[in-house]
Amino acid sequence: MSMFRRTSAEFLGTFWLVFGGCGSAVLAATFPEVGIGLTGVSLAFGLTVLTMAYSVGHISGCHLNPAVTVGLWAGGRFPAKDILPYVIAQVVGAFLAAMVLYVVASGKADWSLAAKGLAANGYGEHSPGAYNLTSGLVAEVVLTFMFLIVILGSTDRRAPAGFAPLAIGLALTLIHLISIPVTNTSVNPARSTGPALVVGGWALQQLWVFWVAPLVGGVLGGLAYRALAEEMPPKPAITGEARPSA
Repeated sequence: MSMFRRTSAEFLGTFWLVFGGCGSAVLAATFPEVGIGLTGVSLAFGLTVLTMAYSVGHISGCHLNPAVTVGLWAGGRFPAKDILPYVIAQVVGAFLAAMVLYVVASGKADWSLAAKGLAANGYGEHSPGAYNLTSGLVAEVVLTFMFLIVILGSTDRRAPAGFAPLAIGLALTLIHLISIPVTNTSVNPARSTGPALVVGGWALQQLWVFWVAPLVGGVLGGLAYRALAEEMPPKPAITGEARPSA
């Protein structure tokens, strides 16, 4: 598959993740009387990844996230030379999605970018639950670490075939259920960058956290799963013959 096709798939998938996930938070989370709330927003993020995994996973691998791309490299599943094109496509897709979401949201008479923040990530006074920088860093590192464990484990050739998108989508839903109150949930530098570029100000000042923490967590998760998987013997197939390790 050509790099153009693969990065186009990453662009499209990351656009859908940010527009669908952040869009649910901005447009529907507190809609009068029928707001979807924290649970609905968490599910929306999970569903964007689930639907894109089945739609473009066979084209690009459906990373949609620089931390996933770097984590897969650390786990021995992705070549270093392809990291930069993937990350650029992801960030551009996220930014365009944030711009489109801004256009849609600003069509409401009483909507304010300064007040709503376009679902940007933050800590301290910009954390939904007023959690500090340490809480945000720890949460983002740990949750991105676990996200990579789920991704690498569910896509291991020894895992049950065809269920990886479900596991990954549900993992992202769970991650949001845990950490929306802490940082508004990033675990994805591209997802954080798109809204931050539109919001500006504090969102850009705090953006470094949502690059550093997810990338650290992603690399640690990739290395941890690689070490774990290499220690595991090949799982016997139903025929009794050993399958090759991942």
